[in-house]
This record gives sequence, C-alpha cells and structure tokens, in this order.
Amino acid sequence: MIKKFIRKILGVKSSADEAAGNRKPKVLSAKEHGIDPKLLSSNAIRVTSTLQENGFKAFVVGGAVRDLLLGVKPKDFDIATNATPEQVKRLFRRAFIIGRRFQIVHVMFGQDLLEVTTFRGPATEAAPKDEHGRVLRDNTFGEQHEDAVRRDFTINAMYYDPASQTVLDYHGGIADIRKKTLRIIGVPEARYREDPVRMLRVVRFAAKLQFTIDAATSAPIAVMAPLINNVPSARVFDEMLKLLMSGHAMACLQQLRKAGLHHGLMPLLDVVLEQPMGEKFVTLALASTDERIQQGKPVSPGFLFASLLWHQVLEKWNAYIAAGEFSIPALHLAADDVLNAQTDALALQRKIGSDMRDIWAMQPRFEKRVGKTPYKLLENTRLRAGYDFLLLRCASGEVEAEIGEWWTAFINGDEVAREELLTAKPKAAAGAAKKRKPRRAPASKPRAAVAADE
Repeated sequence: MIKKFIRKILGVKSSADEAAGNRKPKVLSAKEHGIDPKLLSSNAIRVTSTLQENGFKAFVVGGAVRDLLLGVKPKDFDIATNATPEQVKRLFRRAFIIGRRFQIVHVMFGQDLLEVTTFRGPATEAAPKDEHGRVLRDNTFGEQHEDAVRRDFTINAMYYDPASQTVLDYHGGIADIRKKTLRIIGVPEARYREDPVRMLRVVRFAAKLQFTIDAATSAPIAVMAPLINNVPSARVFDEMLKLLMSGHAMACLQQLRKAGLHHGLMPLLDVVLEQPMGEKFVTLALASTDERIQQGKPVSPGFLFASLLWHQVLEKWNAYIAAGEFSIPALHLAADDVLNAQTDALALQRKIGSDMRDIWAMQPRFEKRVGKTPYKLLENTRLRAGYDFLLLRCASGEVEAEIGEWWTAFINGDEVAREELLTAKPKAAAGAAKKRKPRRAPASKPRAAVAADE
C-alpha cells in the first residue's frame, strides 16, 4: 500500500500499470478488417444492440472475433460489456448468472446460448490464490482496456461492434493473425501461474489454427507443466474435450507430448502409442473424429473416450481371463477398473461413462454370429456405435477383418441375405452376401463417432 501511495504521489507507474496502461486501441474500419457481417449470429447482434440501446457498451469478443477475421463462421459468440451481471440479467427473459471464480451471464434464445461477461479489472493482490499462485476467485470489474489485458492471447483480445462494424485491437492481435503467431499477453510465467489451463489452450489453438507459438510464450511451459495437476479435474476434462474435438486432435496430442503437458492428463496414451496395434487404433479413431468434425458432422464424446481407453480395458480383460474369470464378467470387471480410475483423473461425466461401457460390452457379442443373437443385437440402441467401434478394431488388426465384413453385410442386408449369412460358414459368409445386393452400400471406413441421437 505504501509503495502504491508513493508511486501515485511521484507519478511513477508500476509494471502492472504499464501493462494495463490506459492503452488506446487500434480502431479498424470494415474496409480494413474485412469481416463479413453475414457470418454473425443474429442473436449476438440482438444481445449487443439491446445492451447498447440501454446505455451500455457491448462487443462481440474473443475467439468469435478471431474466427470472423479468419473468414470462419464462429460456433460460439461471447459478448463483453460494461453492464454488471445483474444489469444484464434484467434485460433478457432467459438469463442466468453462473460462475464462482468470475461471474458471467448465460443468455438463452431457444437452444442458442450466448455468454455475456462484464469487463474485468486488474487482478488484485487480495484475490484468493492457492499455494501455487492459481487465482481461485476474482470478481473484479473494470474498464475495457483493463479487460483486454486480462485476456489470454493477443488474437483473443479484440472487440467487434456489430453496429459500427469496427474492431478494437489493444495488443496487436490483427498483426499476429496475419503472421500466424500465437502470443500470450503479459509475462508468460505469471499468466500460466494464474491459470495453468492456459498452457493447454496454447497447444489447442496452435494445432487448430496451425499457428506458430511465440518463443517467449512457449519457453516456460516445459518447466511449469506440473501446475496442471493443481487444476480441478472437471476444468481439465472440459479443456481436454475441446482439444480432442477441435478437428485437429492428433496434432494436439502430438503438441501436448512435445510440450511435456501429457503427463497427468492421459499418461496411458504414452503406453498405448508405444504399442504398434494401440497406436494404429488410436490414430484411426482420432483421424476419423477429425474428419467428421471438419465435415460439420456430430461426434460422440463417449465413443471418443471409449477408443482412447480401449487398450487399457483390453489389457485388464485379458488379465482377468488369464486368472480364470469367464469372458463376459471379465470384460465388465475390466471396464469397472478403468472407469473408476479415469473418473477420478478426468472427471468423466456419468453419461459418457455409460456410453463407453455400452460400446465395450457389445464387442464380444459381435463374435456370436449364430441363432437369434445377431437379430437381438440389431435391436440395441447403441448398435451403430458398437459396430463402428468393431470396424476400428478390424482396421487396426486387433480382430479379423472378416468379422467386420460379415456384420456390414448383415446390417445392410435384407431378410434373405441375413439368413444366408447365418447358415453359411463364417469365412464363406461374406462371399455369399456379396452375391446379393444389399439395400445400402456398406461402410467404406470406420466412423469415429455417431450422431447424438444414436
């Protein structure tokens, strides 16, 4: 306090003051930034205009502005304003204040959710921190230039006003986008200590955008990576899910390993990726997931995590069978072991865990291709996910390709074709099915995820 008082009397700025510094933004017109207004969400415009009509400042901010500048239609739109959460809530019928560390408002229009955040002020020394320096709660509001300092990367610290179609750039984000450079705002070590999840975000954005990480931004990561262990597992899971479903999952995992950030997140991947069959299986699963996401198709988190953890289940399954357990009970025991361990480490949601268990439990049933068993499996609501998983196992060499071909023919065939498949000998069954044209073309390659309604 005394130091701050002396600086104020003498007119000397602290390093924090210089960082925030009442810096004036670079203002870019529509002609200069080139954003296409058609890429904006009508609900985002509705929120900003409502706030502005009531005397508040309001801007589209963060990743949405970054994507707009890159000519990509954003999936999510975040709004920044000088209105407090309570003031925002009063302006919209379906608005909910959430957040413990920093309060934000979720504004709903049907199924469309927009996140509205009040401009954040500089972090105070009095803000609660853990023993490693991670900020636990910081509900300090401030001015727009202070909010820009609190953003993580320069490319995420720009503000777009739909009404005037201008972009405010406080930290050279436009220049970094054009140079394809990812650079953190402020001192990297301090920013990572405040929130270690930023290290995961560096990796995700660099892989997704195919940007180069600034040298000063990447330098401390290898040393500070253990700080991730102090972050609540639910937050780590959310970030891992974003990373794996970014459309560049394999590139993200490779970057994680390169940066030394994979330890404590999914260390089992190291074991899997060192085994030829495991590496091929995971690579196929992630490549297929990336392809679906890039095509705008839905993906299933349960299928994705079932794929990543399968070889750990397989190892325990074989161990239980070797110990004298019957095959089906052994599989259930193996699934329990893996899910119990990973629920603590990754905070897997119950629904995701249930989907994973269903997919794994179906695998032995695909080997029973006699009697009524295949018909009963056709009635299973998770058949498509289990079948796609089987195709991954076939493609990786874990099980014979003939099993996958048989099920492809059985699923796509009519009643006569199915009866022929059931009566033919296993290796001849696929050939017999080819003589009869199926109703639908068989899948040419495994899908790594299924639609949500499956």
